[in-house]
Amino acid sequence: MTNKTRDTILQRLRHTQPSFDGQHQTVRIKNPEWPIKERIVQFKTMLESVRAEVHLAHPEGWTDTLKSLAKKKQLNNLLYAKKGPLGKTIEASWDNTEQTVLVNDERPIGEWKESLFFHIDAAVTSSRAAIAETGSLVLWPTEYEPRSWSLVPPVHFVVLDVNKLFNTFAEVVEHEQWQQGMPSNALLISGPSKSADIEQTLAYGVHGPTDLIVIVLT
Repeated sequence: MTNKTRDTILQRLRHTQPSFDGQHQTVRIKNPEWPIKERIVQFKTMLESVRAEVHLAHPEGWTDTLKSLAKKKQLNNLLYAKKGPLGKTIEASWDNTEQTVLVNDERPIGEWKESLFFHIDAAVTSSRAAIAETGSLVLWPTEYEPRSWSLVPPVHFVVLDVNKLFNTFAEVVEHEQWQQGMPSNALLISGPSKSADIEQTLAYGVHGPTDLIVIVLT
């Protein structure tokens, strides 16, 4: 292509560009600012719309809710982090008469992967924060509550402090000061695992838990 041909093509393209009249305007997005009660309702509504469960519980008795749900779902065992933020509270409330047996294994995942994938009914983890607007949980996996716990067991229980329930994602980032540092595996979870094939048939539990159950400490 000669320079003359190239210039002719570029000139033609410039002349055919659409023009935009009027002044540039700054668009301001008004973020929702729900009071706490409405925030809880919004969060619950969004999660339940995708077949997740949300239960409200008192901070002093939330393990009773956990035990009741585990019994109702006939879970044989429950994976928990002995050294995690929920460990001591769970141990203090559990006894040998419970139908659901507590399981804790601190070995590297490669050493007990088969048990995790084929013999664990459910796992319980804490949460870093949550987003009311989208009904999302924010999880920061640690060595005690690794990422696999929210992906492998068929049932995933998540315990959320209502004081960590924010209006929007932007509010989470600001209040939690994410600019100061983040883990390599921050997770945003907005419901149980689901997938649809080419015929648009929705199936749950294909790539992760079939049931997501959130216990909100209010």
